[in-house]
Amino acid sequence: MFMRIDARQILGIFGGVVAAASLFVSGESAPSAQTATITTSTVSAALGAADDNTLTAAEKAAGWKLLFDGKTLSGWHSYQKKDTTGWTVANGEITWTAAGGDLVTNEQYADFELSIDWKIAPKGNSGIFYRGLETEERIYYTAPEYQVLDNDGHPDAKNGPDRFSGANYDLIPPSKNVCHPADQWNSTRILVRGAHVEHWLNGEKVVDYELWTPEWKTLVANNKFKQWPSYGMAKTGHIALQDHGNTVAFKNIKLRLLK
Repeated sequence: MFMRIDARQILGIFGGVVAAASLFVSGESAPSAQTATITTSTVSAALGAADDNTLTAAEKAAGWKLLFDGKTLSGWHSYQKKDTTGWTVANGEITWTAAGGDLVTNEQYADFELSIDWKIAPKGNSGIFYRGLETEERIYYTAPEYQVLDNDGHPDAKNGPDRFSGANYDLIPPSKNVCHPADQWNSTRILVRGAHVEHWLNGEKVVDYELWTPEWKTLVANNKFKQWPSYGMAKTGHIALQDHGNTVAFKNIKLRLLK
């Protein structure tokens, strides 16, 4: 005997996922109860993406573009270098393999929404920089950092929650710990529009702050970053993946410019 499935039942099951995906693509924020399960994989599935490192027709129409084609490091270079020393591509993933410097986009971006999946090795540490410049010895002298960490295994986690995954590193802790264990994939979303910045992790908004405000300046003034006057001041800059000496992998790196 075959069971007849009403199309309205199917829509009822997946309606919430599709609605969440539409919010993601449009760049609108959803209520926390709806966003709790929104990840890059969920969105891709809802919009019909079959493979990693691809864009759906809906994503293309919304202005998303791939920063990683899944096969090469075209469009990237190691910090202040012309090659991609220390980074390789295998199985559709960008992987840190040896010391060589942070991996930096060739292009610079001002206002944007970034979507990226990552997994960190046990006891590993890495990060995602944005609006970074190559004018200083290190990119973190200029760029804020979205922290990537094995919260359970890396000793830096013991220094406080502002070191946890999703944090604005060493300045603003995530509102909750929603990071998956080491060697499991996490989905990150970073929104940067003018002075406004949001960090999302596995469907949850965990950091929300405004650059250049009195509150932000106070945070920096009481931190090691105060010794670098260019820190967090750029209105456009590179996106970079951190070489912290630990194995980390990235995929599904997508960006949408914001007007």
